[in-house]
Amino acid sequence: MSIKTKLSAIIFGSVLLILALNLTLNLYTARNNLRSESENNMRMTAMQIAVSVEQSNYSSNYVQQQMAQNLRLAAILAAEELDPDIKNVNNNQLKRLAKKLGVSNISLLVKTDDDIVVAKSSDPAELGLSTRGMDYWYVALLELFAGQRVSVRQGQTLEDFWSGPFEFSTSTPKYIEKWGYYRDPSRNYIIDPYIRSTAVSDYVRIMEPEELIKRSKEVNSGLLEITGINPKSFASESMQPDGSDSVNYKLQNRPIQYGTYTYGNVEEDRVAIMAALSKDAPVTLETEALGKRVLKSFIPISQPGIDDYVICVVMDYSVISSVIKKELVNNITTSVLLLVIFFVCSYALAGVVTRPIQDILRKVSDVAVGKFESPLNVASRDELGQLASRINAMTSHLLQHTNQLGKTLEENRAVKEHLESVINGTSDAIHTVDMEGRITSTNRAFEELYGWNAADAQIKMPYLVPATAQKQEEARLQELKNGAVLPPIETYRLKRDGSIVEVSVSTSIIRDEDGRPQSFVHVSRDMTERNRIEELLRRSEKLTTVGQLAAGVAHEIRNPLTTLRGFLQLQKEKGLLIPLHIDLMLSELERINMIVSEFLILAKPQAVHFQEKDVRYILNDVISLLGSQAHLFGIEFESQFSEQPAMVHCEENQLKQVFINIVKNAIEAMPEGGTITVKQQMDENSVIIVLSDEGEGIPEDMLPKLGEPFFTNKETGTGLGLMVSQRIIQAHKGSMEIRSEYGSGAEITIILPAAREPGPQSRID
Repeated sequence: MSIKTKLSAIIFGSVLLILALNLTLNLYTARNNLRSESENNMRMTAMQIAVSVEQSNYSSNYVQQQMAQNLRLAAILAAEELDPDIKNVNNNQLKRLAKKLGVSNISLLVKTDDDIVVAKSSDPAELGLSTRGMDYWYVALLELFAGQRVSVRQGQTLEDFWSGPFEFSTSTPKYIEKWGYYRDPSRNYIIDPYIRSTAVSDYVRIMEPEELIKRSKEVNSGLLEITGINPKSFASESMQPDGSDSVNYKLQNRPIQYGTYTYGNVEEDRVAIMAALSKDAPVTLETEALGKRVLKSFIPISQPGIDDYVICVVMDYSVISSVIKKELVNNITTSVLLLVIFFVCSYALAGVVTRPIQDILRKVSDVAVGKFESPLNVASRDELGQLASRINAMTSHLLQHTNQLGKTLEENRAVKEHLESVINGTSDAIHTVDMEGRITSTNRAFEELYGWNAADAQIKMPYLVPATAQKQEEARLQELKNGAVLPPIETYRLKRDGSIVEVSVSTSIIRDEDGRPQSFVHVSRDMTERNRIEELLRRSEKLTTVGQLAAGVAHEIRNPLTTLRGFLQLQKEKGLLIPLHIDLMLSELERINMIVSEFLILAKPQAVHFQEKDVRYILNDVISLLGSQAHLFGIEFESQFSEQPAMVHCEENQLKQVFINIVKNAIEAMPEGGTITVKQQMDENSVIIVLSDEGEGIPEDMLPKLGEPFFTNKETGTGLGLMVSQRIIQAHKGSMEIRSEYGSGAEITIILPAAREPGPQSRID
């Protein structure tokens, strides 16, 4: 794809993104505005219906007030004609009296232990009916029987009289009746005249806002349903999905006060109704009902004289969707026209901008094939003009460097031939191995030493490393991969004919620019002749070694003999036989017996048994052992040990020998007395022992020679003690360092690897 096309595509894409964001924002804003407008319309509709209901309540209350006064008058007239004792009143008498007074029926109610029931009535269906389950009816009757003024808010309260609101008849539910209860203190019953008429039922239906609901739907085609909901009985166990209720069916307690409940979801609507009442604010839901996407708004209504209720207004969401779709079509049409215009303009603009780039591209193509002569001509002074001038300068430099590279290539070819002749002429065998172990190159000495060449290695991979040295070789290669620099090692290798040759091998790793290992270079030197000469030298020095061993044994035996002498002198002075000293002297005699064999490590390492021991206990034994001798010279020990165990894998007697040698030297370095400090501490992987004295110290020129055989500054010393100690520490994979300033004492630091995990007894030869 050309830059011209890319540039026009970038401009086109940017405009497209801006238009898409603008379109999305417009649609989002339009949707929110339409929804907000719909919610306002639903709220206004609900408030209009609420006002209509309130006006109807005023009219209804007036009519009920007039009917209540008439019922009270009828009850007073009936009381004048009835006997005060209900036993002297019969139902036929009540029937005639109701006809005379112009009411539908008259019932007499009496109070039992736990209820108020109809005892006598002109209507046989009323006899025996209970009022206990009629909520506030029962409360009003109790207050009348008690001679109190009725406190119930519903209905009309007059002197000694209360009339309930319009309600369905209990005995004949198809009728709506108007009751009145009159209490005469001289009587043992309450007189209940009531009016039952279809005119009452028709009046109640006229007062409901169904006509207003119907007109609202006609005016607003998107309005699907308006429902007046009683929150007290809504979502009760007896309520059906359509809003009907077989238990709560009366005017005052039915769940649906007016309207229909077709688009309802009982559980979802119950939560919304509770939220609207608790917040005293409308709650709007966007949901699915009867396969339609609808908008439901629940508006709480609070009016004087009636309980709070909720009006639910359901609107078809397609009204909002249709407007959004129309808005979307208009925006898309406008956007497409703008995109076409921007695309044409951007393509033309890209052609103007990229014309100098095409010239630059042609020049770069010429440079790519080696044509540097013709310069690039660009008249503009912008970034493209600067780029053209830089390309001309680059072309000039490339021409110069190309000529230089040609000369350098010839020089490199000559150097390569020289290096190859040097590598092939050296007496050391050199071969390169890739990371899979395949030999990639060899020199002539390698072919002469091992009998393989690179061509043979490509056909069959040679086995140079014997099985006994395989693990050692793998470990060395892994260390090289990890970045270690390893010295040459003497080992064994296999020739092509299967014979073993002793060689000294130096290995290095070759890495790429990113530091990843690519191959290994092995340089082998035949050590057979050198080893034969060294063996002859070792045999010739055997007699000298015998003398060295004899002198060393005499030196080392002198240490425990001195300790024994100190204990014996101490016991002689005190005239006491101390069992602890006897045990220590026996232990020293045993050590004298072992020293003779232990000094053989100077000539040949012996098999020793390594065990896991606590260095603190070994140091304590040495201090106890040499304590008496130190006391004779006025020397005290100061020990500072760590609290946690200091476990190492060691041969206990050899470590004791090292510590005894060092402490003995410290005692001899302080003839005037002083303090020997023994410190032991831990770090993450090591146990560190530091022994220091307050003697004269060691001259600086003598420090490098310490540990050499027979080097000593003592008149009667052999110069083997420190060498033996160093060999023992090395055998324990540790290190020993000597620091001293002449006149300020000496300090010897021994570092031993800590035993991390207890293990079985190991054997090292």
